[in-house]
Amino acid sequence: MALFQSKIDKLLIRSQSFWSNLTFRRVGAVILLVSDIDKSMKFYRDVLELPVKNTSPEWVEFFSSGTVVALHPSRNKIRTKNSGVLVGFMVSNLESVAQKLKDKKVEFFKEPKEESFGKHAIIVDPDGHLISIAEMSPKSSEGFDLIGLIGAE
Repeated sequence: MALFQSKIDKLLIRSQSFWSNLTFRRVGAVILLVSDIDKSMKFYRDVLELPVKNTSPEWVEFFSSGTVVALHPSRNKIRTKNSGVLVGFMVSNLESVAQKLKDKKVEFFKEPKEESFGKHAIIVDPDGHLISIAEMSPKSSEGFDLIGLIGAE
């Protein structure tokens, strides 16, 4: 039994060492390159009502703890439409949020729809970035179906 416990202890020490030396520990920011930082800031701040953490002419951050969403002006005329990036937000009442966004004339890439994990919609920001909005059902434990999230029907 002592030999078995010793092996478990060694595995735990190696595991703790691995995690303490891990270079990438969490996502600190999702940074969106935008063509017009003022227009994009107004969209995220005023339309989506994200809390602003910091602003400068070259950088806008939303949320004060955890992963931030940041805006940064693009130096080149990049094409962001359908860039392959999907920023996702969780909400507690998708129907209410979707109606609020429709009232503000936000473009929907995917209308609100009941999915296996809960309710889901995708909107488009001023630069064409896709933004996922999901209300997870209490019984959902497996998370998102990423392929189902992106498809618009």
